[in-house]
Amino acid sequence: MPRDHRPAKSVRVLLAEDQGMMRGALALLLGLEEDIEVVAQVARGDAIVGTALETRPDVALLDIELPGRSGLDAAADLREQCPDCRVLILTTFGRPGYLRRAMEAGAAGFLVKDGPVEDLAEAVRRVLRGETVIDPALAAAALSAGPNPLTARECDVLKASVDGATVSDISGTLHLSESTVRNYLSSAIGKTGTRNRMEAMREARQQGWL
Repeated sequence: MPRDHRPAKSVRVLLAEDQGMMRGALALLLGLEEDIEVVAQVARGDAIVGTALETRPDVALLDIELPGRSGLDAAADLREQCPDCRVLILTTFGRPGYLRRAMEAGAAGFLVKDGPVEDLAEAVRRVLRGETVIDPALAAAALSAGPNPLTARECDVLKASVDGATVSDISGTLHLSESTVRNYLSSAIGKTGTRNRMEAMREARQQGWL
């Protein structure tokens, strides 16, 4: 079959990736597959759901760390608003915590970007068939790492600690008292086994908990 003729029913893919060169390369490579059609490309996480509602893809291929909204948050929104769209997470960061959060958000697959494009194309087909596709090494790491020990509020406080934010800054951002912020920070530091809140934030990010 010539490359410019596709089956009557191609797999329709939405691609969300903030790096233009990577997004273009993925779209080009997937487009070379006779049964896959990239119907939409977005560079921001907050554009995913709206674009999916307009283009009705079969599979949404999402990066995690996107401007505007994370791919994990968008995956949860897609589960509610586009239930027929299967989500496949493709990320540079193979962190156990990310995998757990992706599965909780309803993702059907989780792959890291260093694999061959043939594996990615096959993963797209497999998730459309109703299978779950997870990078084996990452699955093993997630099982050994255990669940996220941080509460949702502890995560919120650590996220608000970026760029040297003071306790007062965090208090104002999250509408919490300063003593409550200090308690959450102290608890997060203890749970991550670190010495201060910046180390706690780095450790939580490294584990994929934030």
